Formats: sequence, C-alpha cells, structure tokens
Amino acid sequence: MLSDRLINEKSPYLLQHAYNPVDWYPWSEEVFKKAKEEDKLIF
Repeated sequence: MLSDRLINEKSPYLLQHAYNPVDWYPWSEEVFKKAKEEDKLIF
C-alpha cells in the first residue's frame, strides 16, 4: 500500500491517515492553488 502526502507530517493525527485510500493534502500553498485551479472546495 502506498502512502500519500501525509506520510511526511509530524502530527500523529495526520500520520494515522497516511495510508488511507484518499489523496489527502496537508494545508499548504500547493493545496490552495490546486483547489483554485480545479474550482474545488477545501474542507
């Protein structure tokens, strides 16, 4: 199973989701730019 971007985070909460089958992003400028480009909401 491959990990997602959360594998590099320090938070135990985020790390526990590093192998979920969801393309998670940590809060970053990259995620805000991607959401804007794809006209998607951020929760």
